[in-house]
Amino acid sequence: MKIGILGYGNLGKGVEQAIRYNKDMELAGVFTRRDPSTIATITKNIPVYHIDSAKNMTNQIDVMILCVGSMSDMPELGPVFASMFNTVDGYDNHAQIPGYFDTMNKSALESGKVSIISSGWDPGMFSINRMYADAILPEGNTYTFWGKGISQGHSNAIRRIKGVKDATQYTIPMENAIEAVRRGDMPVLTAGEKHRRECFVVAEEGADKTWIENEIKTMPDYFSEYKTEVHFITEEELKENHSKLPHGGLVIRYGKTGFDGQNNHRIEYKLSLNSNPEFTANVLVAFARAAYRLNREGVSGAKTVIDIAPAYLSNKSGEQLRRELI
Repeated sequence: MKIGILGYGNLGKGVEQAIRYNKDMELAGVFTRRDPSTIATITKNIPVYHIDSAKNMTNQIDVMILCVGSMSDMPELGPVFASMFNTVDGYDNHAQIPGYFDTMNKSALESGKVSIISSGWDPGMFSINRMYADAILPEGNTYTFWGKGISQGHSNAIRRIKGVKDATQYTIPMENAIEAVRRGDMPVLTAGEKHRRECFVVAEEGADKTWIENEIKTMPDYFSEYKTEVHFITEEELKENHSKLPHGGLVIRYGKTGFDGQNNHRIEYKLSLNSNPEFTANVLVAFARAAYRLNREGVSGAKTVIDIAPAYLSNKSGEQLRRELI
């Protein structure tokens, strides 16, 4: 499989490294809106192209992995690239996923390609586990907790605010909420009762910090529902104390079985990640394999992670999977 990467930030670099662990893939090139001559890839001799070159390379790339921001880049570029390539992305604006799916589905159906959307770890791996748990224990409640960790999407959303030079955002779960779920209380929790957000922001010289803080705290879908703390720090402090990219979280399903619901059950799925972008990149690469295989079978249109059979993600044969994993 020949893989292309659109965007060469932390996620794009993670995809580049992930491909090296997948022997059935090779990196065909990196595409960027920047001057290609300014991009130095980790792997030597990887060609870097301007984004405008992509339309002339549709026969040279089997799957394009979209490593651009969810807030504004993905809604604009996703449908364009779905009209030319099989694509995989990690679009993570949960509230907007249904509309994004419809847009990507229209473009991919028209081009005869497959576009797998929202295939990081949440949305992505957590989505799969929520679905399995809900199907297995239909009587119950599912809870998702993120962090403590750095959200790339939320950090990027802050960086796009006028007057912000750089920023890092931590998502922090409320421990009392986790304890109540594990006890089987089945609490009804708002988004703000499950998590809080902490932001470390480097403002540009002369920027209105009060205005920036208000823009962050009132940002819909990202911060407005949460208790949000904003700390203005220096660029040096951000680099020294907040440059790593850990994350993780829990999906918990608490459910009941039996005629009277007398037996309680708890399903937990946990991730603890040293590098959010590198783990996310590995998920995207696995789903790139699925997109390639599905399209070769004649499938087209948009898909989510819950639409894909697990075997499509693996480079192992069906016989090997049955022997080793079943």
